[in-house]
This record gives sequence, structure tokens and C-alpha cells, in this order.
Amino acid sequence: MASGDLERGTKNRGNNANFPSYYVETAEKQWTSWIIPMFVVANIAVFIVVMYVNDCPKKSLGIEGSCVAKFLGRFSFQPLKENPLFGPSAATLEKMGSLKWNKVVHGHQGWRLITCMWLHAGVVHVLANMLSLIFIGIRLEQQFGFVRVGIIYLVSGFGGSILSSLFIQQNISVGASGALFGLLGAMLSELLTNWTIYSNKVCC
Repeated sequence: MASGDLERGTKNRGNNANFPSYYVETAEKQWTSWIIPMFVVANIAVFIVVMYVNDCPKKSLGIEGSCVAKFLGRFSFQPLKENPLFGPSAATLEKMGSLKWNKVVHGHQGWRLITCMWLHAGVVHVLANMLSLIFIGIRLEQQFGFVRVGIIYLVSGFGGSILSSLFIQQNISVGASGALFGLLGAMLSELLTNWTIYSNKVCC
């Protein structure tokens, strides 16, 4: 297919001297996106498990009106004064593997550098991250495949956890922001690298 297109392009150049010399018609391979949707499902599933473990009504000591959206039962959210993002308590996040400098350095719990990537502080937090992941990640996976995108996501998330542990030493840290910034950097890198190609497509 590609060789046929190339031959036709060569013949056309012989018949038409004004034909652009850089023109070659190629078919770009499109990968099926599945690892990004899997990451999205995994993050949402982990958040549901965290809310189940949080169980605000049971741990609110019977204070009326303390939990938000109490009709959700044990999935209801912590008071907005405690967590304005509609999510669990800091104690639950710490129990489930959030990043905390003292526990990583002095408690030798290095696994928190990985588990914190899959935790989110609340509904607002997880929705914002997952929408960004879908918007950025699916296009990258379709273009470069699941291996490269998966590696970038995991390595960037781990690197973001290390940076968070260096600069946030008093509070806990959760979220996939480091992984998202890694994918965003990959997208910008690809855009800048192929800028000339995009310009030719636009102008032609």
C-alpha cells in the first residue's frame, strides 16, 4: 500500500514539475486504546474502596449532620470543613497508602511512593484527574501504543511521588498529577518534534 502510493507519487512528479518534492503519502498506524481506560477504571475503583473503608457515619461519633450526602451510607463524605473535595478523611488516606515523608523515610514504607499514585482526596480531585487522563492519554496511546504510554505514566507518577516527598514533608500527598504531567510533557514533546509536519498539513 505504502509502496504503491510512493510509486504513484513518483509518476506524478515526472508528469508535473510543480509537484511538491516532499510529498509522500503514508498511512499512520493507529493503536487501540485500552491501558488508559484501564487506568481510569483502576483509579475510580480504588476511590470507591477508600470511601467504603472511610465509613464516615460510623466514625463521626454520631454527630448529626457531620457527614456530607448521608444518603450514600458508608460512602458519604467527610464534613466540608475537613475535606472540601468531597472525599475521605486524611486518616483513611494515610491508612490506605498516601505519601507521608516520615513514614517513607523513618518508617521504611517506600511502597507509599507507588500506592499514593492511585489515591485521590475526593470526587472533585478524581474527576479532574481522570478527565485530564482521558483527554491526554487516549490520543497518545492511539499514536504510540500502550507500552510507551504505560511506562511514561508509571515512571512519571513515581518521579512525582519522589518530588512530593521532598517538598511536602508535613502533610500527606495523593493523586496521579505526576503521571498526568508526564503524559502532558510527552504530548508537548511530540508536538514540538513534529511541528514542521503539522505546519505542512495545515498549509497544504
